[in-house]
Amino acid sequence: MQDFTIYFQLGVGHILSLDAMDHILFVTALCLRYQWADWKKVVILVTAFTIGHSVTLAMSALGWLNFDRSWIEFLIPLTIAATCVNNIFQKPRQEAAKLPLIYFFALFFGLIHGLAFAGEFMALEGKEGLVGHLLAFNIGIEVAQLVVVLGILLLSWLIVQLVKLPGIWWLRSASFIILVFSLLWAYQRIPNKQTSHDETVVISGGSAVVAL
Repeated sequence: MQDFTIYFQLGVGHILSLDAMDHILFVTALCLRYQWADWKKVVILVTAFTIGHSVTLAMSALGWLNFDRSWIEFLIPLTIAATCVNNIFQKPRQEAAKLPLIYFFALFFGLIHGLAFAGEFMALEGKEGLVGHLLAFNIGIEVAQLVVVLGILLLSWLIVQLVKLPGIWWLRSASFIILVFSLLWAYQRIPNKQTSHDETVVISGGSAVVAL
């Protein structure tokens, strides 16, 4: 039970932290187009993201994936940027499609975010209790994501329903602001700049390895 609490708190802390602002803004970009009445669509969206990051997190923990973490950190803001661009060019009533593009963004980009989650998970992970630790860590992430999603839906409701700003204006203006931040992060995280001191972080075999 103690291990479960440790990994659960690790998962929550990995999202609800200033260091995880890129993940928070990604979830924000995903959910900006939705209101309280769209809760079913939000459930599908969050589920798609959960499936994506759970798959790569588990595969990394089992040692089946090997990626240079500097590239993962570079790709994270690009997933945010792509989602924001999709939001900006979103047309009113476009959500009539049964499977809007944003669902595929959530699933595919979730795979990338899962690799980023793996870095912190592996820093604490040992050889025993892997399945239970993964479960606790994922549950912690999902609880934290739910808090973020609820906050976004509340903010959208306040701005659209109370302030009376048209929904499409809110979607595009907020997405543009997030887009600017994401492109700045991407520039700062260009792998060649990050590894200029010949240091590379590799996610491999259940541990985060620093190669000098």
